Amino acid sequence: MIDSLFRLAYRCAYKMMRTYWGLAHPTTHGALVALWYQGEILLVQNSYVPYRSLPGGYVNRNESGRDAAVRELKEETGVEARPFELKLALDQWHDWEGKREHVEIFELELKEPIQIAVDNREVVEASFVAPEKALAMDLFPPLREVIQRRVTGKTQEDFGGLRSDG
Repeated sequence: MIDSLFRLAYRCAYKMMRTYWGLAHPTTHGALVALWYQGEILLVQNSYVPYRSLPGGYVNRNESGRDAAVRELKEETGVEARPFELKLALDQWHDWEGKREHVEIFELELKEPIQIAVDNREVVEASFVAPEKALAMDLFPPLREVIQRRVTGKTQEDFGGLRSDG
């Protein structure tokens, strides 16, 4: 019951934020982590959006994207990583849901299986998925680019380098 109330609160807060973003058009900075294990990527389903994404969230003031990615990974999945272990996969600016968003996606290759612990409030599901299956899902758009690179074997430069605007 309490988890259901938290999920409702997340959905309401998200709707209010979407309204704010549509009116104010703020600039935001988010950081996510693509965890790979044996060729599969960990996708999460947040309780308040219809698409799949990665563990991650917004970067706090005086925090680097890498540090935020480590923090969010621990908060959302229970997985601990050190900042230097994360490899930058994508650094992109785009317009999304009414805001101008700076997105950093980091990758971490896991050498052994891990136990994923979701809170069943913000994150309601987390599972490893083959890239081809993931690309058939509704995904956060920058995540799609990271997975497509993995599938095609293309480099960051093939997709316009780390930074893109669009």
